[in-house]
Amino acid sequence: MTLRIGIDLGGTKIEGVAIDAAGGLLARERVATPRDRYEETVDAVAGLVTRLERDLSSRCTVGVGMPGAISPATGLVKNANSTWLNGRRFSTDLGAALGRPVRVANDADCFALSEAADGAAAGAATVFGVIIGTGTGGGVVVHQRLVAGPNAIAGEWGHNPIPWPRDDERPGPNCYCGRSGCIETFLSGPAVAREYAAEAGLADGDARPDAAAIAAMAAAGDSLAEAMMRRYEDRLARGLASIINVLDPHVIVLGGGLSNLSRLYANVPARWPAWVFSDRVDTRLVPARHGDSSGVRGAAWLWTAAEAADAAEGQSA
Repeated sequence: MTLRIGIDLGGTKIEGVAIDAAGGLLARERVATPRDRYEETVDAVAGLVTRLERDLSSRCTVGVGMPGAISPATGLVKNANSTWLNGRRFSTDLGAALGRPVRVANDADCFALSEAADGAAAGAATVFGVIIGTGTGGGVVVHQRLVAGPNAIAGEWGHNPIPWPRDDERPGPNCYCGRSGCIETFLSGPAVAREYAAEAGLADGDARPDAAAIAAMAAAGDSLAEAMMRRYEDRLARGLASIINVLDPHVIVLGGGLSNLSRLYANVPARWPAWVFSDRVDTRLVPARHGDSSGVRGAAWLWTAAEAADAAEGQSA
C-alpha cells in the first residue's frame, strides 16, 4: 500500500500529514515556521517528513502546498507572501534534502485537489476550489487532475477586477499586487472588516468586528451588518459568475474563514443567474468537507495513484 505525505507550508506553521491510498489519516504533526530564514525552512520541512516516515516505518511520496507557485520559466518561487521563499529553488532544494523528487503546488490548488479527490466535490468532472479568508485564491481540477497552466497561475481569480462594478466600487481599494479593484480587495476577510468599519464610522483605535461577527450581527437584526452581508453576497455572486462563464464547473467549493458563513450557500446561487450567460445554472456551491485540513491533504494527493506506485517501486528497487 502506497503512503503519501502532504505538507502545508504556511507563514506561521508547517503542518504535515500522512495518508493511505484511500485517504485515511495515519499521522499528523505541526511545527513553527522559521520565518524569514530560508535554509531553516527547508530543514524544518525535511525534518517533519523524516519524523513522519520514521513513525510509519515507511518511505512515502511527498507533496507540498505553499503560498505562491514555482515558476515554470525559472524553477524559482514566485508570488509568495512568505517573501523569504521568493526567488529560491525550493522544490529542488527540498528534493535534495530528502533524496527524492517532491511535488510542490500553490496552497489553493491543493485545497481544490483535496475536495475534488475525496471531499465535497468527489466525483465531479470539473471543480473550482475557492479560498475566501485573509486572501482570495482558487484552484481548478478537471477529472481529478490539477490544472496548473503554463504560467502556474490557473485559478488566481482574486487578482482579476471585480466584475460588473457598481459606480461606488470604482476604482476600488488598492491591492498589494499593485493594482486596484481586485476581487480580493472586496471579498477577503480583512476587506469586509475594513469596509464595515468605514461604514460604521469606527476610528482607528476602535475594536473592529471580523466577518464572522458581522454576520452574527446581521442575524441578530443589525441593519448595517445586514447591508454589508448583502453587498458581500452580491460581489461573491458576480465574481463566481465570471468563473462559471469561463470554466462552467460542476461544483464550486468554498474554503477559508468566510466559507463558514452558512447563508452564502443559499443566497449566492440565488443571485448569480443574473450574471451567468445561460438559461439556468446547475453549478453547485458547497462548503469544504475537510475544512482546514483540505490544503495539507491536497498536497498529499499531488501524486496520482499510478505515480505514487511507480515512485514506491523505484524506491524499493
